[in-house]
Amino acid sequence: MRGARRTAAVAVVVAAAAVSLGAATGGEAAAAARDLPRSTLAVLGRDGAWIEWWRADRAPTRWDAAVPAVAGAIRWRTARPGLEWGELRLAGTGEAWRIRAVVVRADPRQLRFALHAAVDAAGRAGPWTVDDAPADAALAVNAGQFTSGGGPWGWVVHQGREIRPPGYGPIAPAVVVDSTGAVRFVPFDSIAAVRDAHTAVEAFQSYPALLEGEGTIPAAIADTGRGVDLSHRDSRLVIGETRDGRILLLLTRFEALGGALDALPFGLTVPETAALVGALGARRAVMLDGGLSGQLLLRDVDGTPHAWHGLRRVALGLVALPAPGRP
Repeated sequence: MRGARRTAAVAVVVAAAAVSLGAATGGEAAAAARDLPRSTLAVLGRDGAWIEWWRADRAPTRWDAAVPAVAGAIRWRTARPGLEWGELRLAGTGEAWRIRAVVVRADPRQLRFALHAAVDAAGRAGPWTVDDAPADAALAVNAGQFTSGGGPWGWVVHQGREIRPPGYGPIAPAVVVDSTGAVRFVPFDSIAAVRDAHTAVEAFQSYPALLEGEGTIPAAIADTGRGVDLSHRDSRLVIGETRDGRILLLLTRFEALGGALDALPFGLTVPETAALVGALGARRAVMLDGGLSGQLLLRDVDGTPHAWHGLRRVALGLVALPAPGRP
């Protein structure tokens, strides 16, 4: 038995070393003087072995490609054309000792994204959950962040009409849908130009940005002391964009007692979440309201639902409907 354990341990170490070497193609090496809270992340591979693939003291400053050990651990399931999903099991530090991640990839060429009617013309928010999504919605998720009064924070455009003006925040980009159905991630300093052009049919703003440009980690979340709490752990919800133009959604849940405690707001830090979406192949990404709010619904082409509910109603929902002529 000892020999078997030793062999398994060596296998994990060798695999981890291979991932570390391979990560040079997935993430640019970090500067030596990083100041992130100490933590690590491992993923459960298809062979049942845990592989450590990220360390805070060696965190990349840019993600150039997916990490095979992470992206390859997902068994993708096709819900319908243009929509697929799968799950990951992660092991981290402290509260993140066991985390389940639900990952969704959606193709805007086959789905049309829109905000669900949760904000009226006066800017008043109506309570919303994924159960309120239209019956023909292929995908639904809570969108953006929210004020202490329960309303949506920042810029909101619905059906071409501005409901709320932009909020201020250097790492608070907007997710914008134009008249062709294309989805763009607009940096904060470019929101004014898009707003003046009146090209947004649907738009919402959120924060903090996790990846910018072509996979760069924003400076505000790369080191402590820049206004973002990098040690807080919570269940997370993220929307991102892959390099082939698909929309990536990530929802994490605490995994303990067979999922009985998955609604507890335990999970990843902001830097760990940025690393995860980078390792999954995203080039741009922004956090949505997670914690007790995080919720996600997708439906197979035959209508079979797969839902992960939150514990509170929210002000704003994002849905994806089949594009005209698509199932």
